[in-house]
Amino acid sequence: MYICYLDESGTPQIGANTSHFVLLGLAIPDIKWKEYDRQILERKAAFQLSGVEIHTAWLLRDYPEQKRISEFGRLGYEDRKKAILSIRALNLARSRTHSQQRELLKNYKHTSEYAHLTIEERKSFLNSIADTINSWKDAVLFAEAQDKAKAQPVNAFDVAFEQVVTRFNTFLGARGQAMGMIVQDNNQTVSSLLTASMRRYHREGTIWSKIDRIIETPLFVDSHLTSMVQVADLCAVAVRRFCEKGDRELFDRIKSRFDRSGDRLVGIRHYTGRVKCSCEICKEHGRVW
Repeated sequence: MYICYLDESGTPQIGANTSHFVLLGLAIPDIKWKEYDRQILERKAAFQLSGVEIHTAWLLRDYPEQKRISEFGRLGYEDRKKAILSIRALNLARSRTHSQQRELLKNYKHTSEYAHLTIEERKSFLNSIADTINSWKDAVLFAEAQDKAKAQPVNAFDVAFEQVVTRFNTFLGARGQAMGMIVQDNNQTVSSLLTASMRRYHREGTIWSKIDRIIETPLFVDSHLTSMVQVADLCAVAVRRFCEKGDRELFDRIKSRFDRSGDRLVGIRHYTGRVKCSCEICKEHGRVW
């Protein structure tokens, strides 16, 4: 059996702070789960991130407080943490409005676990995770990347979910008797939607094919406690940054894991509606006009 872990990057709403929405699935054989989980835990421990959730977008942000600390990179991790906490406490005390304070609190909440690492160290950590994924030769990625301004799909999340489910099911079918299940971060805003959609796919199929290789409805888990959902998050962010900015640092490390049929890339679609696109994904997928 293959377990497909889903996570997204960006938001499906037009006008939000990302130009793309990406839904991605990372599928691994069930018998490899324990070994792959152990490898991720080892990478975390090397950067003093044991027990910490990998949230790639926040890891890649700039932490301006670090630039205010003399020779920050030469300090030990504990001294770095103390210095960062001191500056952040001062920033909160000096915040002039409730909205400014709320923004600072949000930022600090999401980055406090990583604040002891320089931006170079955080990138090194993420690159090590991406390289680890690339080494899993039986792992397969599936993704839908939507350019929101150009595509403007109705029910964007449902469209993306249908694409990923169909690609995963097709992959399983190509392997004869292989079966699969889907694991998704426990997001209350989408859990009921995905459960209902999956039940419909089991009854009626998707617009592309019947769904006969995936069991049950998605299993919802706490991403903080599930390494593979965090790994799927990294891959989703890598795809979004590539589509939005041409950032290849993470994408190039994982692109070989996307499903292929012969020489054709079938595991990912860059959806731009009727607008022409000649990006690498579209070229290899065969969508260039």
